[in-house]
Amino acid sequence: MTRLRRKALVALFLFTLFIFGAMMGLRTLKPSDGFSDRAPGMDFAGERSERRRLDAKGAAAAAAVAAAASPGHFHAGSSDTKVVFTRSDRDYSIFYDVHIFYYLWYGSPGMDNKYIHWDHVLVPHWDPKIAASHAQGRHTPPDDIASSFYPELGPYSSRDPKVLESHMAQMEAAAAGVLVLSWYPPGMAEDHGEPTEDLVPAVMDAAHRHSIKVAFHMQPYKGRTDQSMRDNVKYIIDRYGEHGAFYRFSRSGTGRVLPLFYVYDSYLMAPESWAELLTPKGSRSIRGTAYDGVFVALIVEERHKHDILASGFDGVYTYFASNGFSFGSSHQNWKAIKEFCDANNLLFVPSVGPGYVDTAVRPWNNHNTRNRVNGRYYDTSLQAALSVRPEIVTITSFNQWHEGTQIEKAVPKKTVTRLYLDYQPGLADHYLRLTRQWAENFHEEKDKWLM
Repeated sequence: MTRLRRKALVALFLFTLFIFGAMMGLRTLKPSDGFSDRAPGMDFAGERSERRRLDAKGAAAAAAVAAAASPGHFHAGSSDTKVVFTRSDRDYSIFYDVHIFYYLWYGSPGMDNKYIHWDHVLVPHWDPKIAASHAQGRHTPPDDIASSFYPELGPYSSRDPKVLESHMAQMEAAAAGVLVLSWYPPGMAEDHGEPTEDLVPAVMDAAHRHSIKVAFHMQPYKGRTDQSMRDNVKYIIDRYGEHGAFYRFSRSGTGRVLPLFYVYDSYLMAPESWAELLTPKGSRSIRGTAYDGVFVALIVEERHKHDILASGFDGVYTYFASNGFSFGSSHQNWKAIKEFCDANNLLFVPSVGPGYVDTAVRPWNNHNTRNRVNGRYYDTSLQAALSVRPEIVTITSFNQWHEGTQIEKAVPKKTVTRLYLDYQPGLADHYLRLTRQWAENFHEEKDKWLM
């Protein structure tokens, strides 16, 4: 009798362990609860109902970038919008239909006289009771940085020319042909950083040396209006439009090759205001002028697609690399969004990523972690994007280390107080390799679609 009871207890324990493992696996590959992330300011908006309540105040979701063309509406055409480029001195290609989000906000004592962003504060929870049960303060680099992974380059400065050169070489190795640069107007920055617009020329030059193009990810700021956006677009085109790395996209039927802009948190401005800038009859319209472009808006909630259409945008992107976080980032909704875009001559640009973990800056947000599972999460996202036949796919991200979405090289590291995550059993360039493999497959599949 005792033996039977012991066997029953062992069987019950094994069954419980199996159920727990299965639930963790499902949570990793298809999260059901979401996170809200304003990439520039690292603000967290809270529960979905709270996000809706704060929508008008600018607390919400999303940051990013991407450019995707719906077949029959947009196409590659001209030397700046070719899908594939092969260097004469290399035996592989890069692809201009693979765009990747890039951040310039990092600083270190050697170049900036202090650490910037690597020493990010621990963001408190909006509920004081929950906030009280978690660590507070800020990180203390170089051994303690605001990331769950540790970069191969260490806590670097975005101003370091050697870092920029390494980053461009890594992007080229990953076959990502367009760098989507997080951008603020001169003198402006997100809450935890400093202005970086003066670095843009160096980024453009470094990208050009590797045949990489640069698109701009327009970040939100206090006082953003249709007039200020017009000024921003004019500034960018006047200052960088003639640079060899400046990315342009060709819209079929117009014969025009236009700059492509991703507009983060676009929903914070009313459709009526955007229409003044982006529709032909708007009072500040740029349509048909030297400052016209392809403008891609962020879609978070389902209702945003109608606002985007009324605003005069040319397309939508999803930015968040978390399946299930929002309507826009949920893979199961991409087919319907793509159909809406096709029917209204809009681009649909899905955004994919290798995983998500932001507990180094939001210690209370563990339930939103999306494990990488040695690349399987990434593959799931990439296959979901491929299934809707986009013209362009964006990757979140190259180096958003705070949220653990980076594909940049990372290394194992252990200190007295920290054990960092890493890419093992893969090498430091594991996700660069996976990105190239998928980009090559994406290009082959597109050739079949076009046939």
